[in-house]
Amino acid sequence: MRMSMGRVGRQLLGLATIALMAAGVTLGTGGAAFAAELGQPAPWEWTLQQSGSPVMDNIVWFHNFLFVLITLITLFVLALLVIVVIKFNARANPVPSRTTHNTLIEVAWTLIPVLILVGISVPSFRLLFLELDIPKADLTVKATGKQWYWSYAYPDNGKFEFDSLMAQDKQPRLLGVDNEMVVPVNKVIRVQTTGADVIHAFALPAFGVKIDAIPGRLNETWFKATKTGMYYGQCSELCGKDHAFMPIAIRVVDDQEFASWVEAAKKKYASGGTSTYASAAGPTQ
Repeated sequence: MRMSMGRVGRQLLGLATIALMAAGVTLGTGGAAFAAELGQPAPWEWTLQQSGSPVMDNIVWFHNFLFVLITLITLFVLALLVIVVIKFNARANPVPSRTTHNTLIEVAWTLIPVLILVGISVPSFRLLFLELDIPKADLTVKATGKQWYWSYAYPDNGKFEFDSLMAQDKQPRLLGVDNEMVVPVNKVIRVQTTGADVIHAFALPAFGVKIDAIPGRLNETWFKATKTGMYYGQCSELCGKDHAFMPIAIRVVDDQEFASWVEAAKKKYASGGTSTYASAAGPTQ
């Protein structure tokens, strides 16, 4: 029994609707269902981490936009394949058509992909500009990757510096550290990265941050944490045997708590170093 084209179309439309509804439910509730805590991975998590910054908000939006677009393209191609199989098989179409050109179709399959790529490129370039164009910073932190831990310097707050090593007795496993980077909430934080020995990478999924820390070069990125709490990342560049054991931990606090922490840190991490750092206010000597 041959299936009519109308019936095939209705079934394909139904499948497409179900798929899109499932995709919407997944995108809307997947993160909430699997992400137990903000700023860290969760067991069996397969979505992006919950966003903690404006940049990550845009990354999540762009990811979801591409997911929907790819789903629609895939369903469209599947529908074309099903139509070809049903309508143009040897039994249903014993006398094959000798048509070799169709101007409308050829123009369409040239222009439509171009329009799709343009539609992708506009938000893509906007996102890249947002990531690379660092706004006026409220605070600068210098992160230096070492084998195999991170050192943080605060040139705007007395130029103190401290090391941050993985703590075996802290949770979450392989992410807890002895000394966290501390930053205030709702402030633009400029992060300057460099490497002391080999190439490392400073990566915080919840902030949408990932930038290389290269010896002899000073790279910059930024984030603006919109929620207080703990956020975790890791070195994302293969840097040696203990690459998997140099986590990044950032504690986001309110302004009052940050000011108290700075005063305590000046005493705890006091040193006589005379290094010159950049700061949010500009170069200092």
